[in-house]
Amino acid sequence: MNREEFAAVIDHTVLGMETTRTDVERTLDEALGSGMNACIPSCYVAEASAYAPNVRLVSVCGFPHGQVSTEAKEFEAERAWKDGADEIDVVCNVGRLRAGEVDAVREEIERVVASVPIPVKLIVEAPLLAESELRTVCELAADSGVAYVKTATGFSVGGATVEDVRVMSEYAPVKASGGIGSFEAAVEMLDAGADRIGASAGVAIVEGFDPSAFD
Repeated sequence: MNREEFAAVIDHTVLGMETTRTDVERTLDEALGSGMNACIPSCYVAEASAYAPNVRLVSVCGFPHGQVSTEAKEFEAERAWKDGADEIDVVCNVGRLRAGEVDAVREEIERVVASVPIPVKLIVEAPLLAESELRTVCELAADSGVAYVKTATGFSVGGATVEDVRVMSEYAPVKASGGIGSFEAAVEMLDAGADRIGASAGVAIVEGFDPSAFD
């Protein structure tokens, strides 16, 4: 993997509750300069699409808690797509999952996937789940047509771990996100089976690129 190929798997992220349009534009500039994707709040997608049409835009849905209604998630996903998003990262309703409401979780995932013609990633919030729960939600996601399963929002406890990525990669492509702050940490996740990396430290990660890590 060369530097350009590596940068293309990084979703450079800005999703804090105080994120401004200026923050988004800076993130887009950094993404464009390094060849990364950008992951931004849905409220800024239309402006971001006009500002940086050559950056692959990822936006979020039901973020960060995942406990809005299914209809709200469908609307947010569709609105972000119409505004110019290329991919959607939707947060699983972990409360329903942990309560054993598997059919409700499955239906919601299917409905969000069906609401847009672009790839949908399911954020499973793995740090909150027992391995059996993680396997259940990953199986549901794979059966429901998601493009990726994503480890975490970064706004709950913990983040991406090698162990969770290995389990998740048995079911679907994985986006590792949460607490990944260096090139070495990103490579560790890729080696564990991740296909994409989500990180607010995207610039530092790409600047740390060392081709010998992929020999």
